[in-house]
Amino acid sequence: MNEAVILEHVEKHFKKYVLKKNYSSFKERLAHFNWFEKNPNKQHLEVLNDINLSISKSTVFGMIGNNGSGKSTLLKLIAGIYKPDRGRVVVNGRVSTLIEVGAGFHPEFTGRENVFINGIILGLPKKEIKRRFDEIVAFADLEEFIDAPVRTYSTGMYMRLGFSVAVNVDPDILLIDEVLAVGDESFQKKCVDKIMDFKARGKTMIIVSHSMSMIRNLCDDAVLVRNGALFRGTSIGDTIAAYQSGGTPLP
Repeated sequence: MNEAVILEHVEKHFKKYVLKKNYSSFKERLAHFNWFEKNPNKQHLEVLNDINLSISKSTVFGMIGNNGSGKSTLLKLIAGIYKPDRGRVVVNGRVSTLIEVGAGFHPEFTGRENVFINGIILGLPKKEIKRRFDEIVAFADLEEFIDAPVRTYSTGMYMRLGFSVAVNVDPDILLIDEVLAVGDESFQKKCVDKIMDFKARGKTMIIVSHSMSMIRNLCDDAVLVRNGALFRGTSIGDTIAAYQSGGTPLP
């Protein structure tokens, strides 16, 4: 199979609870509650609707769109963090994710301890993490701070360690959500070099970003997420133009 990721008729919604009135106390809220009305304040927020998408192996694939459009939800469905309410998601290969800065890190543990925790979560045995440990720390440039609690790390240090762990577990599919924008220029260059090395080795990467220059320079293909639907132009330029125009090219 040449596809790394396949989504078929995928839908995702979340429950949203809204207080219809302002109550000054819990007692007042109970006094006015309609016990016979079923879930009176529950609403369904539809984030993705009938999504069909295939992403080829050995591809750097971009996802763009406004905040709240559903990009991160789509990435989390691929990662297996969320389950679709309808349809199916097929992922062929081991996945590593870098979705939020510091996600999966325990702030009171040291960088060293968090490397092992994250490596195990991503499916590596402890022996293999030990073998790769020095490479992970060197890539992140954190030798001096690796035994300090990560709560003392800056946002950039969080990101460097997270990216280093994610890429050095050698996944088949790497999911990246905007976090590259946090690093300094020298580390961003190192990340780009690693991404190109991944691509040369036949890996698949899916990148969510608001940086159109990053999407143009790194990606082979891209999709625009808007209003819970997808638009995929005949080229990356078409997709970016649809995003920047602010129009409604989606069905």
